[in-house]
Amino acid sequence: MTSHKKSPEQHSWYEDIFAMLLGLSLISFGVVMYLETQVFTGGMAGFSLLLQYATGWEFSTIFFIANLPFYILAFLRMGLLFTFKTFLIVTLISVFSKILPIWVQFSELDPLFASVFGGLLIGSGILFLFRHRAGVGGMSIFAQFLQDKNLVNAGYFMLGFDVLVLVSGFFVLPWESVLISIAGAVATNLVIAVNHRPGRYTGMSIEKHVLGR
Repeated sequence: MTSHKKSPEQHSWYEDIFAMLLGLSLISFGVVMYLETQVFTGGMAGFSLLLQYATGWEFSTIFFIANLPFYILAFLRMGLLFTFKTFLIVTLISVFSKILPIWVQFSELDPLFASVFGGLLIGSGILFLFRHRAGVGGMSIFAQFLQDKNLVNAGYFMLGFDVLVLVSGFFVLPWESVLISIAGAVATNLVIAVNHRPGRYTGMSIEKHVLGR
């Protein structure tokens, strides 16, 4: 007998919308927990959080502006639909992270719990976006562009950027907060590493959705 491997089904538009809303909601809530306890993570989100702590500028504004230069690269490499989804998600994360504190206040929130649990939420949100052909913008698009030009390995570049962001935290926050933040960054990456399998969903490889965190 000849066995036929079933091709993964493409998601419908309403499945994409629901997953994107769920993903960006999880990421936004994780960010709000980080803002409440002054911890941060790697990637562009971590850079934006750290810059807020250092300057007092709002995360939502920094995150939105910091991602703007990368949309051109996203369009050139990933196409119009991915770029539109990513722009929409970045914009809504910026908005949600600003308005969620109006609806949710914490009377007490342990920083280590916030870092790890918030990291799990962010990782889960990114995973939802991965599976629906979307990302959260950021430096990973630039990393993939550099790899395409044979200038650097994208994975090593992203690891280096994450390390740079986390180490920079020692110049802004107490060392205890930085160590707690590292625990949250590990939690985020564990969620993605354990649950994301290239080609499992809609026949896509990891290179077809870049993580911008």
